[in-house]
Parts: sequence; C-alpha cells; structure tokens
Amino acid sequence: MSQEDQPKRPQEPVKYGDVFEVSGELADKPIAPEDANMMQAAETRVFGHTQKGGAAAVMQSAATANKRGGFVQPGDTTDLAAERGVTVAQTDVPGARVTTEFVGGQVVGQYVEPRPVATAAATEAEAVGLSLQSAITIGEALEATVQTAGNKPVDQSDAAAIQAAEVRASGTNVIAPGGIAASAQSAANHNATVDRDEDKIKLIDVLAGATGKLTADKAVTRQDAEGVVGAELRNNPNLSTHPGGVSASITAAARLNERADI
Repeated sequence: MSQEDQPKRPQEPVKYGDVFEVSGELADKPIAPEDANMMQAAETRVFGHTQKGGAAAVMQSAATANKRGGFVQPGDTTDLAAERGVTVAQTDVPGARVTTEFVGGQVVGQYVEPRPVATAAATEAEAVGLSLQSAITIGEALEATVQTAGNKPVDQSDAAAIQAAEVRASGTNVIAPGGIAASAQSAANHNATVDRDEDKIKLIDVLAGATGKLTADKAVTRQDAEGVVGAELRNNPNLSTHPGGVSASITAAARLNERADI
C-alpha cells in the first residue's frame, strides 16, 4: 500500500465538547478509554446493561477513535473524571423516573421513564382524607433539578427560568420577596462577581425544597414549559438550555403529564 493509500489519522482528538453539551475545562478534554469503561460500568450497575446510543456507547466510540489517532493510550483517564467521578443517578418523581449520567460533575445524558402512580399510595392518601395528585407540579419539577443539575452554579439564564416557573405557579407577575425567584436572581448576581465555581451559589442551594417555598403550585403544562424554556434561552449567551437544568426538568414534567392525560 502506498503512503497516499494509507488512511490518514485524525488531526484532532474527539473531545467531550464535541459530543456532549458540556462546558468549561471538561469540554476541551479528549475522551479517554478509562472514562468510557467507568461509564459502561455505571450504566451496567443501574440498567443491567449499557444503553444503546447512550453516553457509554458514545464515549467508547470516541475513546477508540482517540486511541487509533494516538491521542490517548489504553488505561488513560481524564483528570476531571478521576477526581469528580463518572456516575449514573436515578431520581423518582411522581409519574416518572429520571436517570442522569454525569462525567466530572456535568450532565452528559438523561433518560425519563414514565411510571404509573402506585395504587397503594392513592389508597393510603384517600384513607387519611387527601387527594393524591398524580400530575407533576412545577415545584416538584424544580426539586427534580436538584438531582440532575444541583451542583451547577446559578447564572442569569437559570434565574430567568426559575422566575418564569414561579410566575406560572403563582398565576401572578409578582415576585415574592424571599422566594425562589428572588433567591435565584441574588445568587446569579453574586456568582457574576466570583471567579471560582466552588465559591459560587449552586442550584441545590436555591431549589432544595422548592415546593414548600412557592406561594402556590400547579401541574406543569406544555405552555408552562414553553415559557420557562423561552426565558432560559433568552438569557443564555449561547441561546441554549442546560442539559438536566431547570428547563429540561419542567419540559420533562410537562411531557409526562401530557402522556398521562392529566
């Protein structure tokens, strides 16, 4: 085979930012073989197998290409993956189970599995005089964000999305003093003056216990989701929403409520 007929090596490694919606230092890191192996192991622990077209499959393909190109060696691990972990977490919300995959603390994959509300729970609620609402509320969707993106520093796009969610939950345009929208805006203003992520206020600090912090709540609708997504997009310089973030959780809740015809 002549030199011209030989396949050319890629000029650049496949980086996390090429295949996932991640940011910062992780986006510029080549996907390493051990990163992919760790994600395969994490998916297998949770699902019993690797997900077809999931994060592990994407990472394995990228790592293989990077090895062929000579950018990484067998056994290499990305420092952020080694330090902050490669994990798969599951969160149960009314009517669904949300599975989120993380590399170095950032979301690289998310799956929403609809689940019927347990009849036993409805019977128990009725026995104590309560009406079990199977629809996912705005407050519950915001709380689910803590599980999927709780460690994300609050920025202006998050604050705008949270404000839109609170307004739709309350049915008024009044921002409650000390409420989650006010707290989110304060956090975004603070974070804009801070350099290090570890010193910034995170979504978990604002959204933990969100249901109890809302003056009113309601089941999430498609219109609610569209309003929250629009607010986050308008306030993001990249005109995108954060994977697993506020808009993603509200949208997932609206989709599940529609499927259940609630």
